Amino acid sequence: MGIGALALVVVSVATGPAAAVPPPPPNPSDSEISASQRDANAKAGEVGQLTNQLAEAESRLDELQSTVELRMEEANKALVDLQAAQEAADQAQRDADAAKREADAAQAQIDAARANLDAFISSSYQQGSTMGSISAYLGATSPKDLLARAQLLEAVSGSQLNALEMMQQAQTDKSNKDAAARQALELAQQAQDQAAQAKITADSAQAAAVQAQQSQAAQNAQLVAQKTTVEQQLYQAQQRVSGLQGQRQRYDDWLAQKQREDEEQARQAALAAANAAASSSSSSPSGGGGRPSPPPAASGSSSQTIERVIARAMSQLGVPYAWGGGNAYGPTRGIRDGGVADAYGDYRKVGFDCSGLMIYAFAGVKSLPHYSGYQYTSGRRVPLAQMRRGDMLFWGRGGIHHVALYLGNGMMIEAPQSGLTVRVARVRYGDIMPFATRLVG
Repeated sequence: MGIGALALVVVSVATGPAAAVPPPPPNPSDSEISASQRDANAKAGEVGQLTNQLAEAESRLDELQSTVELRMEEANKALVDLQAAQEAADQAQRDADAAKREADAAQAQIDAARANLDAFISSSYQQGSTMGSISAYLGATSPKDLLARAQLLEAVSGSQLNALEMMQQAQTDKSNKDAAARQALELAQQAQDQAAQAKITADSAQAAAVQAQQSQAAQNAQLVAQKTTVEQQLYQAQQRVSGLQGQRQRYDDWLAQKQREDEEQARQAALAAANAAASSSSSSPSGGGGRPSPPPAASGSSSQTIERVIARAMSQLGVPYAWGGGNAYGPTRGIRDGGVADAYGDYRKVGFDCSGLMIYAFAGVKSLPHYSGYQYTSGRRVPLAQMRRGDMLFWGRGGIHHVALYLGNGMMIEAPQSGLTVRVARVRYGDIMPFATRLVG
């Protein structure tokens, strides 16, 4: 017999004298419940510490990622600078080569001009036409011819000497240009060497940043794995606490039903005695009976009431989801919806839907309608940031479609959907309504 079926038997035992309460369920001791709660609290504290460590690690990882991106940009800059320096050095080399070629060409021209001049002078001496030589003027037919010969010799020698001087000046300019080009080449090569060294430095810095980022990412992954393991241990510890509390609640329900049965038997005995003493003509006594009522209104402090509400909900862990199922007495047969619920056979199952579980949990505190949208407005609404144990949480975008009971520590109990069972789960914040509904406190 499932947990939900047992609860149903407990709250719906017939009131006739022949009815019998089932054997008592397990009743865990207070020390067992306290020990499991301490274990759960310890795990919760460990999860909190790991969460803080992970947050710090993620912050460090973000910083390292930013550093990596900066170092990558610096490496890109160094690469661009190196390429520019290489291009500048290549251009300076080309300029130096061109300047050297020009200087060499100028020197070749000077050498050729000097050779021509030397040949002219030599030829003048051989022919006797050198300026100032007597033989250069012999054979002149007239004084006018003699003067012309003198002017011609002077012009030829003068022009060649002038051309030689101009070529020497040009060669000097080109030599200066060649020297400047070689000096520029040296500077460009120095800049290229500096850019290459800067590129090596930037690449090393980038590699170091990437290594640090990867190391931090590995640490983060270890923290995430450790946190996941401890969270699973926390969930299991909370399940043990919930299970023990559920057992205690079922035992308390059984004890209360046993007491009601004893009271009913005593009442029936008293009624039978009264009937036996009455006159045979008196009207026949009528017996009591009928459908059991929901639990009486909760008494005690708000915290005690909340714990009773949660204990009632937790006592139904594992009961099947059945659309339209559940009331103040316990799980009921689901109903047809013409769609998903029918595909899962909810109309053949005895269980709860989300709002039906809330009806059962809060029975004796407040009578709730079997619709989560109305349950949302059934009590005082508080911001999610102020939600506390025992509040109802709701989800919906175009309209409310789900409700669950908050247990604290980021956990809740819910009847989730067709095909699943009543369970404890972590609070989901997607599409959650901005307010929780508080019925107690």
